[in-house]
Amino acid sequence: MVRDDRRLRPEILIVLGLSLGQSAVYSLVTIVARLTASQPLSQQTATLNPSQSVRPYLDLTYQLLGILFALVPVALALYLLRSPRSLLGLDVRRPWFDLGWGVALGAAIGLPGLGLVWAASALGINANLVPAALPPVWWAVPVLILSALQNAILEEIIVVGYLVTRLRELGWRLPWVIAASAVLRGSYHLYQGFGGFIGNAVMGVVFALFFIRTKRVLPLVVAHTLLDVVAFVGYALLPREWFSWL
Repeated sequence: MVRDDRRLRPEILIVLGLSLGQSAVYSLVTIVARLTASQPLSQQTATLNPSQSVRPYLDLTYQLLGILFALVPVALALYLLRSPRSLLGLDVRRPWFDLGWGVALGAAIGLPGLGLVWAASALGINANLVPAALPPVWWAVPVLILSALQNAILEEIIVVGYLVTRLRELGWRLPWVIAASAVLRGSYHLYQGFGGFIGNAVMGVVFALFFIRTKRVLPLVVAHTLLDVVAFVGYALLPREWFSWL
C-alpha cells in the first residue's frame, strides 16, 4: 500500500539522521580525510571496538552505555512501524528457519568476505582493520559479543526491515529499494576504505532480497551477529601472527 510521503519522507530522514545515516555522513568525511592524508590508505588503521578509558571499569561502563544508546533509534523505528512483529518477522514462531538461514547466510557472506578483505588489502584500497582493541580483561569477550549483537540489531532492523518497508510504502520500485538499502550499508563502512564499501554493499543486496522474499529480519540478525562475533572475538583471542596474511 502506497502511503502519504508528506509524513513518511521526514520520518525516514529523522530515523536515519539519528542512526546509520549519521554514521554514513561521518564515514564519508573520514574516507575523504584518509585519502587526503600524507600516509597511503593501505598504511592507515581503522579500529573497531576501541578502548574508551585506561580505567577498566570506567571503560566497561562506557562500552555498555554505547551499546545501549546505539539501540535507541531501533526502538524509535519499531515504535513508528506500529506493528513491527508482523511487518518485519521479529516473532519467534519459526526458530529453526531463522537459525538455519542465519547460519547459512553468515557462511555465504563470511567466507567470500575473507577473500575480499585480502584482495582489498593487496590492492591498497582498504585501511588495515583492527576488529577489537579492548584490553585483556575478563569482560572483553562478553562486551564484544554484545557489540556484535548491537550492530546486527541496529543495522538489520534499520537498514533492511525499516528502510525497505518504508520505501516500498512510498511506492519505490524494488530495484531502487534494494539499491538504497545496499548503498546505505556500504556508505557507513567507507571509513574502512573502498573494500569495506563494496563488500557491505554486496551484503546489503543479498540481505534486502532475502527480507523482501521472506518478510523475516531475524535470520539477518543471526547472520550478522555470527559474522561480527567471529571477527571481534576471533581477533581478540587468536595470535596476531595468524592475521599477518591480511
